[in-house]
Parts: sequence; structure tokens; C-alpha cells
Amino acid sequence: MTIPQGTALAIRGLRKSYGDVRAVESIDLTVARGECFGLLGPNGAGKTTTIEICEGLVEADGGDVEILGMRWGTNERELRERLGIALQETQLAEKLTVRETVTLFRSFYGSGRPVADVIRMVQLDEKAASRVGALSGGQKQRLALACALVGDPQLLFLDEPTTGLDPQSRRQLWDLIERLQDEGRTVMLTTHYMDEAERLCNRVAIVDHGRVIALDTPRALIASLGAEHVVTIKLEPSGSAIEPDDLRAVDGVTSVRRDGEAFELTAKELKRTVPALLGLLERRSARLAELQSRSATLEDVFVSLTGRHLRDE
Repeated sequence: MTIPQGTALAIRGLRKSYGDVRAVESIDLTVARGECFGLLGPNGAGKTTTIEICEGLVEADGGDVEILGMRWGTNERELRERLGIALQETQLAEKLTVRETVTLFRSFYGSGRPVADVIRMVQLDEKAASRVGALSGGQKQRLALACALVGDPQLLFLDEPTTGLDPQSRRQLWDLIERLQDEGRTVMLTTHYMDEAERLCNRVAIVDHGRVIALDTPRALIASLGAEHVVTIKLEPSGSAIEPDDLRAVDGVTSVRRDGEAFELTAKELKRTVPALLGLLERRSARLAELQSRSATLEDVFVSLTGRHLRDE
């Protein structure tokens, strides 16, 4: 396989099965150097298995993976020196201090960043002498990221780095990831948070059933819906019934989806769709219980493609 110049990660025809379950059916991806690339999908879609193969933790059944011009099996030592990995949950020795923990991880690499610089980068200066067991959840996540950064990696794998964090801790990690991008580092990010992917990622791939079903910039994927807004309505049960076909005929509506008792409509222009929608309900004597509108998101792209939400189990 010929790798384009400036490519950090190239995946071709990747396959992996566990018994009768095909976790990865056929994945093709190319990640450019310096890019923050998001891998999105519900649990069981195959994204974690794909990442673990790239990290050298799982062996593929077929296909090819080239990382920074190298491959697992022939360049293990070089790859371990150049990669940084931060898992969703990292179990660190709770009786060690922050400084001792980062120093330990620094000893695993032939070269890297000064320990004090990395601790400062993740904003744990004031906690350098604190034991890991005394840290908050957000501080532990930043410490895990420090352990991934201390080897001065060229490519970072971040698996759900902000899961379970409070909003302030999430934004602190976002700022750090953006600084890493500014340094020209490549970041491979898996996340369930669409606002996270839209803010951080240059491109995203949506994975479902072991295959890439969409790949582009967040803005381009949202534009592919053919709509800029999502309108959600709920009707009073005492009013006249409204069917999806009735809503599809409303001016400006591009698609309709029933979600329990609610209907989700994608629309190009609210100023056209909302008046027309209200007019339909009035003519049909349907009683409106709730109406909400918002901008279209990557979540809507996934629902449009698969009929389910990214956070569905």
C-alpha cells in the first residue's frame, strides 16, 4: 500500500471477529499528520476494536494498518516511543503522587518532555505533590493525559477522554487538546459527545456495524442532511391524529422521524416550516403540547443514517 505524504495513520480493509461476532467488517481510513480525527459510533459499532488494533493491543484478522510509516510486528519499539494512549479509564497507583506517577511513565521512554513541563501543561502544578487517590475525576483524567504526553508522542489516541467529567473539567481537557493540535500533533479521538467532536475534530468518521458509513468534516456532514434545523413536536392525545406523511408535506421539511410520542422534523428554514406546521395542526384540530427547535448536529446525521442515536446501547 502506498501511503500519501503527510499521512499519520492509514487503515485499509481492516477486519476483526470474536467468534461469530464481526466487530470490524471492513474499515478504510486515512488520518493526516496534524489532524484531530474523530471516530464516532454507538457501543458495539467497532470503533474501540479499531482503535485497539491501531494501538497494538489487538491483532487484526485481516487488512493493513500503517502508523507513522510503520507497522506493528516489525516496528513495535519505534511505535511505542512515538505513540501516546489515554484510555477512558486509567488505573494508576493511588499512593503515588502526581509527580511520581508522571516520572514513572517518563522512565518508559528514551526521550520525552520534562516532567514538570507536562504537569504544568495539564494544569496540575498545585497537585504535583498530592497522591493520586486524593484527586478528583477530572484531575485523574488530566493526569492520565499527562502520562500519555510525557513521551512527547507524534500521535495520540484518546478514548472517550471526557466521559463522566463535569462541564468545567471537560472544557479544560478541550483546551488542552486544542493546544496539542496547535503544536501539530495528530489526535485520534473517540467520543460520544457531539459538541466535543464538532469543536475539536477536523474530520469525523461515523462507524456502525463494523463499517464506516460517513466520513467528512463535521460541517459537511451536517450539511449533507439538506437541513439546518431540527423541529421536535409533541401532540396532546385528545386532539386529532397526525401521521408522518402529513408532516413530510409541510413546507421546508426534508425528513420526519417518530421518536416515541414525539416527531422530529428536519427543516431548511424555520421561518417557512414553523408557520406551515402550525397551520397544518390548526386545520387538522391537532393540539400542540410541545414544540422545540435547534440547529442540526452530528447526532442528527447519525440518526438519519441509522435510525438510532449515538448513545444507544
